[in-house]
Amino acid sequence: MAASHPLGTLTAEEAYIWEKLDLRRLPKHVAVIMDGNGRWAKRRHLPRIAGHRRGAETVRLTIETCARLGVEALTLYAFSVENWRRPKTEVDYLMQLLREYIRREMPLLQKNGIRMKFIGRLNELSEAVQRAAREAMEETAGNKGMLLCVALNYGGRAEILDALNAILEERKASGAQERVTEVQFGKHLYTSGMPDPDLLIRTSGEMRVSNFLLWQIAYSEIFVTDTLWPDFTRARLLESLVEFQKRERRYGGIAAESEAEEGEQSRTADR
Repeated sequence: MAASHPLGTLTAEEAYIWEKLDLRRLPKHVAVIMDGNGRWAKRRHLPRIAGHRRGAETVRLTIETCARLGVEALTLYAFSVENWRRPKTEVDYLMQLLREYIRREMPLLQKNGIRMKFIGRLNELSEAVQRAAREAMEETAGNKGMLLCVALNYGGRAEILDALNAILEERKASGAQERVTEVQFGKHLYTSGMPDPDLLIRTSGEMRVSNFLLWQIAYSEIFVTDTLWPDFTRARLLESLVEFQKRERRYGGIAAESEAEEGEQSRTADR
């Protein structure tokens, strides 16, 4: 009897893309800027909240797919520090949707062994949202599967400033004066203990990182798709993973093949 597929039943498009995917070379950490809910709703002459609700379905599919594939960490940009500029009714709805989502999806998270983590200036959120986030982290703390990190009231610049101020407070108390290293600085980021993202996905076609994980994405591969977040299907996710595996990650150095070619050219010149 054939073994069941890790993703269950695939569509023809998903099966085609799946054949190109190397499960041994998946990114350890995938980060996603989920953009386009409002535009999705506008194109259908629907209120913006309809786009957010449809986007929540995409969140579920993305989480479950990454967990089943064995991705170690998935970070979703849920609400930025700049999003407070939106109408209060929309902000209130987003916070309500988040709380509903956590409650409704907890069985799925537990079934897939997913741990939850929230990053951002959580202390600025309502007590109800803080409590929902705290309880979700407590309930999933013992799970051993994928780490689901939700960036909530998050900003990359705010994170760097918070890390810097935490270091200054420590040094004020201890009197330490040595230079700060990247390792020491990293320990004060919200993502301390997590690997940096290997792959950053941006939906809706915008060519910017929107103040997201500014320190951590220094060497991330970036995949931008014109697809709006509510339409970001499992096929599009698999497509982004295949594209990631085509990239040559040099981290500022040169590729092994280029290095070998240069070495051969040097040996030829010496003859």
